[in-house]
Amino acid sequence: MLGGIVFGLDLSARLICALTLTVLFAGLLANVILRYTSGAGLQWAYEMHAILLPWMVAGGLILATIYNRNIAVTILPDLLGPVAGRALLFLVLALTLVISAFVVWSSFPIMRAARFQRIASLGGVSQLWGYASLVYGFVGVAVICACDLITLMMGRTPGRGIAASSLS
Repeated sequence: MLGGIVFGLDLSARLICALTLTVLFAGLLANVILRYTSGAGLQWAYEMHAILLPWMVAGGLILATIYNRNIAVTILPDLLGPVAGRALLFLVLALTLVISAFVVWSSFPIMRAARFQRIASLGGVSQLWGYASLVYGFVGVAVICACDLITLMMGRTPGRGIAASSLS
């Protein structure tokens, strides 16, 4: 079940990254073509990154967490034995879970204020949609850490392993 949860996050992050990158590229390409052929671009193409880029970054954050493609300093876990390495992994996962939960909790005042900010060139879309990516990204990281913590408490090593995990 824990693997299914992480797989669902993996799939959603991949879809978000692919869709946002596709829409950003298509919009910017159309804007460049129109600018050079007609002398006028698409106004919304200048503003769409305010909504889509944070979602692409949040999807990348989740993918980096799942596949351990984040910056890692592994000298300490390399020096520790398997038991101490598991304890260190547990500590790092617990701290990452707490920090991610704090980021989500502290983002709610920002999101309440963002409800009133509109992007006129995108038809009045609320900037709340861009800020919501913060919650998606850090809730995703917290859920991945929780699944890994449960896996460790069950006596198994998370699928990504101790050595591959970022313990920085």
